[in-house]
Amino acid sequence: MRLLMLGGTGFVGGAVVAEAVRRDWQVTVFNRGVHGQVPDGVHRLRGDRTAPDGLAALTGGEWDLVVDTWDGAPRAVHDAASALEGAVPHYVYVSSGSVYAPPVAPGSGEEAPTVPADPDADDGDYPANKAGGERAATRVFGDRALLARAGLILGPGEDIGRLPWWLNRIARGGDVLAPGPRDLPIQYVDVRDLATWLLDRGAEGVGGAYNVVGRTGHATMGDLLDAAVAATGSDATLRWTAPEPILAAGVEPWNDLPVWIPRGHEYRWLQERDVERAYAAGLVCRPVTETVADTWRWLREVGRVPDRAGRPARAPVGLAPEREAALLAALPA
Repeated sequence: MRLLMLGGTGFVGGAVVAEAVRRDWQVTVFNRGVHGQVPDGVHRLRGDRTAPDGLAALTGGEWDLVVDTWDGAPRAVHDAASALEGAVPHYVYVSSGSVYAPPVAPGSGEEAPTVPADPDADDGDYPANKAGGERAATRVFGDRALLARAGLILGPGEDIGRLPWWLNRIARGGDVLAPGPRDLPIQYVDVRDLATWLLDRGAEGVGGAYNVVGRTGHATMGDLLDAAVAATGSDATLRWTAPEPILAAGVEPWNDLPVWIPRGHEYRWLQERDVERAYAAGLVCRPVTETVADTWRWLREVGRVPDRAGRPARAPVGLAPEREAALLAALPA
């Protein structure tokens, strides 16, 4: 198989490239060439898809599959898809569950309404950009476009820092504010399992929208944090705390305490999407212990969470140490 990866040096793109190389596919990446490295044997084309004639390097190429992770202006997806219409038979666009229009009912599937979006837009917020990217891909490729609506993505290479924050915090030891309940089901996908699914289904020519994330309850908050304690070898004590005092203190789920969204919260649906369509199409998710241990091993190798490839930095996640300490001090002994 001949894969064209648009990007290829970031979190998801890097995992897709690595998996394709493992399969001995012929891999070409297209990017500006200013961020990160690619594995030996990968052909690199340089260009800026947002610049005039920025896609010129793609002219004359032929591939069996293209994967695109773009989360900026939808017009860039439309321009790329249009440039590749005769060069590749199938377009895989890595989208997001953020495309769903609020309010979203927990348990919703791919049929749920999405936010208004314009495939020709030059700017927008993240949900509109991803939804517009979907429309751009399908405008050009129709049912030959696969829309992978990923959820929370964890694993080695993570450039947001959610699981790395927990790992670093637990590695420091001491009492750790653990947001309960301990058995709260979480929903995520390991980036390597996502990459495998994208390439498998892309090679088959599968089209349409899929919620590509593990089942709710594949792991719990307790499973995740216990795995972090084990992986780091820390002497940390997890202080499991009910949601009510945490929320009353103004702590923001997902951002201040990454991954965690308690039941009843308006964004709880992010952890409770229907994913049976993706599982029926072959999604397989590895144990949380493997995801956590491999992420800790990678994090120790690289030293810090990497910058996002070619995209603006996001606000840091996780509670500041002094704020966590104040919250712990206010809890009953």
